[in-house]
Amino acid sequence: MRRSFKFLVRPTAKQAVALTACLDDHRALYNGALEHRRSAYSQAGVTIRYGDQSVELKEIRAVDPGGQGRWSFSSQQTTLRRLDKAFAAFFRRFKAGDKPGYPRFKGRGWFDTVEWPRDGDGCRWDSQPHYPSATYVRLQGIGHVRVHQHRPIRGQVKTISIKREGARWYVVLSCDDVPTQPLPQTGAVVGLDMGVASLVTTSDGDHLVNPRHLETSAEHLSVAQQDLARKKRGSKRRRKAVVRVAALHAKIRRQRLDGAHKAALGLARGYDVIVHEALRIANMTKAPTPKPDGAGGHLPNGAAAKSGLSKSILDAGWGVFLRILGHKAESAGRQLIAVDPRNTSRTCARCGHCAKENRPSQARFRCTACGHQAHADVNAAVNILRAGLALRQGVQVA
Repeated sequence: MRRSFKFLVRPTAKQAVALTACLDDHRALYNGALEHRRSAYSQAGVTIRYGDQSVELKEIRAVDPGGQGRWSFSSQQTTLRRLDKAFAAFFRRFKAGDKPGYPRFKGRGWFDTVEWPRDGDGCRWDSQPHYPSATYVRLQGIGHVRVHQHRPIRGQVKTISIKREGARWYVVLSCDDVPTQPLPQTGAVVGLDMGVASLVTTSDGDHLVNPRHLETSAEHLSVAQQDLARKKRGSKRRRKAVVRVAALHAKIRRQRLDGAHKAALGLARGYDVIVHEALRIANMTKAPTPKPDGAGGHLPNGAAAKSGLSKSILDAGWGVFLRILGHKAESAGRQLIAVDPRNTSRTCARCGHCAKENRPSQARFRCTACGHQAHADVNAAVNILRAGLALRQGVQVA
């Protein structure tokens, strides 16, 4: 099993300058490679690929030994592969008929990660193993950087990445062969209904609270964004204001991750089989398509109401929670099943009658056929569990 471990790093002032220069040079390499591809195709109809640019990288490093030449060759190759993956994704979406999204130039603040593809090649994790009280990671061109390792790592370190989030720096380790830690069997199964009023409602009738971190921090975030809007572009004060806004968003993200980890761990400890909805969150939060009215304007399409719901869904962090739940379930040896959520909130868990009128309000369910009454989310969670168990039984029979 592969897992990632993320730790805060504490660089010195000189190392922080070097880390920033490393990001800037890798960003310049990415943008230069993108411009090379664009100009070669537009002017000569020639397609440039990763192999061509990797060969040219040797000459770039030789010409600029104090700039590009001071960083790890392997990390620069990874940056070129990153661009190659962006083009591959563009052509894949184009062929599928989706909105392609041509690769863009990376501005300052939009390129915050550098990856070393192998431990020992331009980088070294735990580079001073005999140091009594701290962990260090060695990075070519930067030196031994102190790491706040708050938990042990498991498995074999495969890749090492440095990431900037606001004013903080992190090291991310991708590890292979991480052993699983199976938990004792409980014999219990559960269905999960995702929501906004409650983050998760279980088929047992439990409601996991949705903390609404973005809504709670909205006032502080609004003040910081207004302060940013008043600053002159390119000024030192504006850069500081950008860091303050980014720090608030980073805090919200950490709070959301922390809550998701705790909720997912509780479910993984309590149930052997966990069934959830196979949600397409990107489609659920997509803005409605404008409808022209024929007079130069647009017809009402509910975009304002939809934007509020989309914001609440994103603030709840369904995608983050389900991703973490998948990792916890895999590590604990639990079975995770995703089912189609269609009509689970309209179908009676007792008699199976499906009708829109069965749900007279957001929280209330009353079957118009048999009169069964329940909390709407609990009723949906029971249907989700039933569908997941049926799917599981069908797979076992096959």
